[in-house]
Amino acid sequence: MTELPKTFDPASIETRWYQHWEDKGLFRPDRPDATPFTIVNPPPNVTGSLHIGHALDNTLQDIVIRYERLRGKDALWVVGTDHAGIATQMVVERQLNAKGEKRTDYSREDFIAKVWEWKAESGGAITRQLRRLGCSMDWANERFTMDEGFSKAVVKVFVELHKRGLLYRDKRLVNWDPHFRSAISDLEVETVETKGGFWRFRYPLADGVTLADGSDHIVVATTRPETMLADMAVAVHPDDARYKDVIGKQIVLPITGRRIPIVADDHADPELGTGAVKITPGHDFNDFEVGKRAGFKAGDMLNMLDADANVVQTADGLIPDAFLGLHRFKRDGVDGAREAVVAQMKALGFLVPHVTKNKDGEEVSADFEPRTIQTPFGDRSGVVIEPWLTDQWYVDAAKLAQAPMQAVRDGAIEIVPRTWEKTFFNWMENIQPWCVSRQLWWGHQIPAWFGPRLDGDGRPQVGDIIRVAAPNEELVATTRTRMDDYPFVAETEEQVIALARKHYPSDFDIETTNDPNARSDHKVIRLRRDPDVLDTWFSSALWPFGTLGWPEQSETLSRHYPNDLLISGFDILFFWDARMAMQGMEFMGDVPWRKLYLHGLVRAADGQKMSKSKGNVVDPLGLIDRFGADALRFFMAAMESQGRDVKMDEKRVEGYRNFATKLWNAARFLQSNGVTASTAHEAPAATLPVNRWIIAETVATVQAIDLAMADLRFDAAANAIYHFVWDQFCDWYIELTKGAMDDETRAVAGWAFDQILVMLHPFMPFITEELWSLTGARANELIVAQWPQALAAVDRQAQAEIDWLIRLVSAIRTARTELNVPPGAKLPMVVSGAAEDTHRRLDRQGVALARLGRVESLSFGEPPAGGAAQIVVDEATFILPLEGVIDIAAEKARLAKALASAEKERDGLGGRLSNASFVEKAKPEAVAKAREDHAEKTAEAERLKAALDRLG
Repeated sequence: MTELPKTFDPASIETRWYQHWEDKGLFRPDRPDATPFTIVNPPPNVTGSLHIGHALDNTLQDIVIRYERLRGKDALWVVGTDHAGIATQMVVERQLNAKGEKRTDYSREDFIAKVWEWKAESGGAITRQLRRLGCSMDWANERFTMDEGFSKAVVKVFVELHKRGLLYRDKRLVNWDPHFRSAISDLEVETVETKGGFWRFRYPLADGVTLADGSDHIVVATTRPETMLADMAVAVHPDDARYKDVIGKQIVLPITGRRIPIVADDHADPELGTGAVKITPGHDFNDFEVGKRAGFKAGDMLNMLDADANVVQTADGLIPDAFLGLHRFKRDGVDGAREAVVAQMKALGFLVPHVTKNKDGEEVSADFEPRTIQTPFGDRSGVVIEPWLTDQWYVDAAKLAQAPMQAVRDGAIEIVPRTWEKTFFNWMENIQPWCVSRQLWWGHQIPAWFGPRLDGDGRPQVGDIIRVAAPNEELVATTRTRMDDYPFVAETEEQVIALARKHYPSDFDIETTNDPNARSDHKVIRLRRDPDVLDTWFSSALWPFGTLGWPEQSETLSRHYPNDLLISGFDILFFWDARMAMQGMEFMGDVPWRKLYLHGLVRAADGQKMSKSKGNVVDPLGLIDRFGADALRFFMAAMESQGRDVKMDEKRVEGYRNFATKLWNAARFLQSNGVTASTAHEAPAATLPVNRWIIAETVATVQAIDLAMADLRFDAAANAIYHFVWDQFCDWYIELTKGAMDDETRAVAGWAFDQILVMLHPFMPFITEELWSLTGARANELIVAQWPQALAAVDRQAQAEIDWLIRLVSAIRTARTELNVPPGAKLPMVVSGAAEDTHRRLDRQGVALARLGRVESLSFGEPPAGGAAQIVVDEATFILPLEGVIDIAAEKARLAKALASAEKERDGLGGRLSNASFVEKAKPEAVAKAREDHAEKTAEAERLKAALDRLG
């Protein structure tokens, strides 16, 4: 047995032990006959670094997997990283830009090779950081969403969904990022408050029509005046009396001259503005739905912007040349379409000025009303997202959602906490088609090829469709549409050629190409590969079974699917969790996991969301450097309360570092008193009440942790082991056994401490493994030890006796402190009204009572005359004579004065909190602080009154 160092240094042990566990394969011990237990980690981006949210998420997962491993299960924690399409492509493009190069200087294949080079050199940062946290993942089978096996699964799922009619190509609005020239997911859109405006325009009624008040126009308001170039309607509420007579009539749009209808739709709010809303279905999500209800087909909706958000000609050719090529709004100091439209509308007299009065009461007009606008930005590009009408691949999420919803209703999937079920159902019942294509190079290229459509005679149509318009009696080409847009979907080029041979006449040769500009002719059908890639959420939705080898049928897959548990932040419930449920049930015929645990966010200490702009982001690696991984992990577990966010509190992290130090010092005390590792899993035989008590407390703690873990109450489990270690074992058992270490006590102490190390290991793996190795000879490492069994006989009588002793000593210490009794003073104690059982307890525990309570002598009967402190424990009264020890009168006066002050502050705070105006109008943190102070002053007043009462 090695002598323990005087101080505990986390940094010196964490790397050493982690390397030892990994090198020896202890994260996945060979247990072929054991019950399997499987979880998969939410794959972090390969570009990522460990943030505080990762720290919470992975700590909770590691606690569970270490707990189940200790319980003897075949515990598999699948680990891997996500290829993170946009993020990774952006990183590599920045590297190229730094060298004066750009992506398009390379072929697609050469650029992708550059990305793989970057991954090999720099893509492992997040996995190294997960190791620092202590995550006991199955690194020997680490997966990557772009590895060969997983990619095979992704391609197969795409093809199968298409075969089953659950995946199709459609023209719809998407979140378009003009910087990346790609569609992005809702999760990649960040809404930011920006300074904008409300412009009001007069739209002239056509054909001499007027409103009921005689107006020959309708006033509309917009935050995006540039989009009027593609307006297709004006919507009014069907019950709005102002516009009832003009529903179905037309408006002649200024600038373009386009005639557009006035439509009735509930989207228009009569109470908001003028009650009339301009409708641009090709550039607004709400307008898109209004447009569909008004009868516009998506293919006929006007698009006025290109992929870079510059103005292009609409299909009707009505946008004047002066606007073509302009960016959507001012950029780099150059006016865009927004500024040009406003200027033109003002010049034509159709701009309604915003009129206000200055401090002198004079009217002042401006082109727009200043407004704070909720504006969508790409979270990585930092540019304003454009709703854009494009052809994309979509999954029929509404059909796939049915099975997961039924699984939750039937209990096949248990969502914890259950409060999230309502949110889950609300989203799933109203789910929209899922756009899964992205206009990038890095990612899973879509396994689809496009060929020409067939004419009525079954012959391929080659060439393009050119749409022309004659806005000024001159034919103008407005759009060019390729006719080779018939999709063939297959896993390989050989399969796609076979499909095409069945589709086209036999006199055509068929070949595939990656050239986006290739076209078929009258001899050769050229199937051009779709250049787009799949959304990373599409591939990660296969994580629970794709990582286990699917589509190959294997023992690993059948043994570990369904997974037992998924731990996830609530913020990706829809983006990842729900989609895993959809794909798992579609392709595996069973739920992906039996239980879904949703945790909250880690917020700043004041409750605000962490963000770089606020400067309140906390680096978990910095906390590990300062306090150790164990302290951070324990903080995360102790603060993880179901249904609530975690508030970051470095003082508490530091407190758990002190908890680790207390455990270390307890081990040193035991070692110095000849206590060594236990040789048995079962509790030793014990006769002394103090030893029978600690055995019972150990069993109770095992039971408490087991119950908490079964319900995924991480806070309850952490608090159970914390209070057992700090309060029962360190503060009382060690104190009660000091100077009384016989062989029985050494055996019991060694056994109890071993159980502590095992129970605490899932929460604090490093210090527990270190102490396990240094406190005696062991058959194996702690990480693969055996979880305590709550089977030891519990001596209720011994429990009651030691609990009684603890209550009595605590009350004596409290009374001495409150009454300013000198710490070194030993006092006589007189016992009154004690039952026979209390007499026997005092006989057995007299020595401990004298030492811990600084009791000089013990007697029974009436106390001597003079002031005394009275303590009631159960039926007996314990009296400490204080005459000559303290100034009784002065102490009473001090306590009375302090009590009056505490009551005054308590009542003042109570008055503020009973004031509804304060509670409703004050800042939430101010109300919370007032409540905390009120509770503190209430407790202080009660304590002082009790002290005063003791003096009689």
